[in-house]
Amino acid sequence: MSLRKLRSSLYLGAMPKMQSHASADAFVEAQTGWRRPLVEALRGAVLAAAPFGESIKWGNLVFASNGLCVLIHVEDHRVLLGFWRGKRLREMEPQIRASGKYELGNWAFVEGDPVDAAHVTALAAHAAALNAELGDPTAVR
Repeated sequence: MSLRKLRSSLYLGAMPKMQSHASADAFVEAQTGWRRPLVEALRGAVLAAAPFGESIKWGNLVFASNGLCVLIHVEDHRVLLGFWRGKRLREMEPQIRASGKYELGNWAFVEGDPVDAAHVTALAAHAAALNAELGDPTAVR
């Protein structure tokens, strides 16, 4: 490894390589250990909220309803449940942290964290309702 790459990984943190999955089912099946039942629970709770379309984007499981709405992002030590309008959902779930562009917010889960499926469903339903009211959060305005 070059000195430049070594410094980059030490100081900036090495970026994990994105996994490519053929489908949402393949995304779930690729998860191992504690992450798989967590991803299954989150996916089921989100799908119970609205008639979401599922796809794989940027290595993540993405749910769309009137634009990008919810995502599941898996890392070695955590699973993120992201919402494109997450900043507006923080009153419903204070563990959602603002992140990135748009109104993104992520809720981080680690091994052993419980999933309240009804609460996740309520959050995803509210996210879909916000997109129905406000439109695609990624649309250029």
